Amino acid sequence: MDQFINFWQNLPAQIIPYLFSIGSFQLRYYSLMYIVAFALVYITVRYRIKDEKYEYKPEIIQDYMVWAMIGVIVGGRLGYALFYNFSYYWQHPLEIILPFDFTDGVRFIGLSGMSYHGGAIGVAAASAYFCIRNKINFWRFADLFSPAIPLGYTFGRIGNFINGELYGRATTVPWGMYFPLDPTRQLRHPSQLYEAFLEGIVLFGLLWLIRKKTRFEGFLLGIYICGYGFVRFIIEFFREPDSQLGFVLGSLSMGQVLCLLMIAFGLAILFWRQKVSAGR
Repeated sequence: MDQFINFWQNLPAQIIPYLFSIGSFQLRYYSLMYIVAFALVYITVRYRIKDEKYEYKPEIIQDYMVWAMIGVIVGGRLGYALFYNFSYYWQHPLEIILPFDFTDGVRFIGLSGMSYHGGAIGVAAASAYFCIRNKINFWRFADLFSPAIPLGYTFGRIGNFINGELYGRATTVPWGMYFPLDPTRQLRHPSQLYEAFLEGIVLFGLLWLIRKKTRFEGFLLGIYICGYGFVRFIIEFFREPDSQLGFVLGSLSMGQVLCLLMIAFGLAILFWRQKVSAGR
């Protein structure tokens, strides 16, 4: 048992986070996880369309996935710059969109830092535009995708784990891990795995079970937003706050503040959409 615990605790140090490298360029598994995530969402949505007789054609879903990818990347990047490192990116705005460092020549460094909440806002904006452009009922379309999103999101957190980033707070629990990027070399909660399981698999299971029991259009979207916000808020107690921010409101992290706003927004959607449905 001691051997297994030792192996588990030092597992992150044994993981090579990239598939291959050419010079300073690395193809990281984290990037590939985005592809896996979107593929799973697409497959799950196509299954729902066939099984539950949704009216959308495959071409519409394929077109939308392109818009969703753009929304995630643009929103996630801008959200990180705005919510988590505003002072730095205010002085280095080009680094928000360009994966290069110009301080000593030109060096490829990739785009470091993505915000889930920024990505969610980006997808919401892209979805609204797509639905208006194609004359699609936004709330019904959102309910179609909502149960599938957590399943894809699971792989984003696995990508964080492989990268050894966004690790948890120091702990003494035996399932804690040592992460190479941690300068203090303390045993820490593998909070990325907590998130992959709870925000991903568990939330997916809940939404999948109730997907056919939608009470009104927008119901699954509201449940997803509230569910994610609640679970993420709890997990943030085990996750190390960003070093450049620390705690932003008493003992709450930026992620928790954003999750509280997210829960409030999800509840507002549920109350509003129920009222609209009842008034018809």
